[in-house]
Amino acid sequence: MKALNYILVDVFTNQKFGGNPLAVFEETGPLDPGLMQKIANELNLSETVFVFPPTKPGNTKRIRIFTPRMELPVAGHPTVGTAFLLGHENWTVTREGVNEWILEEEVGDIQVYVHKEQGKMTRAGMKQPIPAFGDVFSDREKAAWLLSLSPGDLHADLPVQTVSSGVPFLYIPVRSLEAMKKIKFRNDVWKQWFADRPETQHIYAFTLETVNPDFHVHGRMFAPAMGIMEDPATGNANGPLGAYLIQHSLVPAKETGLYEIRSEQGIEMGRPSFIDIRIRKKGDAFEEVRLGGACVKVGEGRIFV
Repeated sequence: MKALNYILVDVFTNQKFGGNPLAVFEETGPLDPGLMQKIANELNLSETVFVFPPTKPGNTKRIRIFTPRMELPVAGHPTVGTAFLLGHENWTVTREGVNEWILEEEVGDIQVYVHKEQGKMTRAGMKQPIPAFGDVFSDREKAAWLLSLSPGDLHADLPVQTVSSGVPFLYIPVRSLEAMKKIKFRNDVWKQWFADRPETQHIYAFTLETVNPDFHVHGRMFAPAMGIMEDPATGNANGPLGAYLIQHSLVPAKETGLYEIRSEQGIEMGRPSFIDIRIRKKGDAFEEVRLGGACVKVGEGRIFV
């Protein structure tokens, strides 16, 4: 019997039991993908990460990311949480200030960074693939039904639209925080009208009203195709969300071509999560998308296989 060691870390929070929990398995020998999927299903977190040696010189680690139901080519909170643990657990060499590394993921090489201050890892983040805008979902009535809302609860001037940084999400703009609190995801509506197309499988509802006054956007994410009924923090959805907000002139630039957006998620689940998004845009082209936040180590464990 073989023991596989893992660490639990809460991502996009500076408080234990907030943010999005993540299990990260320490570097080990080769593992069968079927076994990794079974382990992720057993732990039943939104994502589980397995760390391996890199395949390319100069890269830091290779990682594979699994939800309880499927493997993901890239994901935000698993990438950020793993980057944090690289420094926190001394899995690679660190120095004071900003540390930058490359993680190999199924989508390709992903740049990550960790801030080290007075010997402690204070923040972690990632550079995301440039968001690609997909089709507008024209049936706003079905989009509202999906969330148990009325069409009048949706923001009248904004499109229901797919945006992707490796995993597509359908963004549904909601008029108010009050309506966000009323959301009850309709799995029957999802199966009938949304489940069959990758562009509409994963749902991100958001409003420009926020609980915290210094934030720009408040969101909720639903992904039954991944085995996730609701996710407290979705890094891979927040980069494209930031691009959506910029594309539709919903946030001001900090300076020419630079946007800094603060996103809150998970509040309705009792796991407040806070994600910082930094985007550079030149003319009509998005040039760089970064997102990050604080992380907290929560515990350790072993799985016997």
